[in-house]
Amino acid sequence: MSTTYEDDGPKALDKIDRKILRVLQADGRISNLKLAETVHLSPTAVLERVKRLTRDGYILGYEARLNPAKLGAGMMVFIEVVLDRTTPDVMNAFKAAVQTRPEILECHLVAGGFDYLIKTRVADMQAYRELIGSVVWALPGVRETHTYAVMEEVKNGTALAI
Repeated sequence: MSTTYEDDGPKALDKIDRKILRVLQADGRISNLKLAETVHLSPTAVLERVKRLTRDGYILGYEARLNPAKLGAGMMVFIEVVLDRTTPDVMNAFKAAVQTRPEILECHLVAGGFDYLIKTRVADMQAYRELIGSVVWALPGVRETHTYAVMEEVKNGTALAI
């Protein structure tokens, strides 16, 4: 059974596309030849599928997962942020400022008792105190923060269930 793809936008994923995505999630450095063998297609067909999956936005990129402890960032911290106002101008200024801060690994607008959830990594509590004072409180519109230092990472992964 073959699947035909036209050039009019993203297509539904078939079984082989999903298998390619699962394999690439597990090993983003797998060679095209090995990937082709794993999914039982020719290298040319697999390469075209990977190009399409990338073009259609299913594959966002590739990166190495680094060991934060070995790089002086062994302490993970989550920070709840409450803004002084949730008007579009304040929220847009906050979002723009967060984008410029490499110390902030993730920032999510959330529903609930606070506005944003920030994830960061630092060396230790002293480094966190410096970060909260010089970076987080300097972000536009911050009224209140609550900090949660991670004591143990029970599960840390990025793979999606496909």
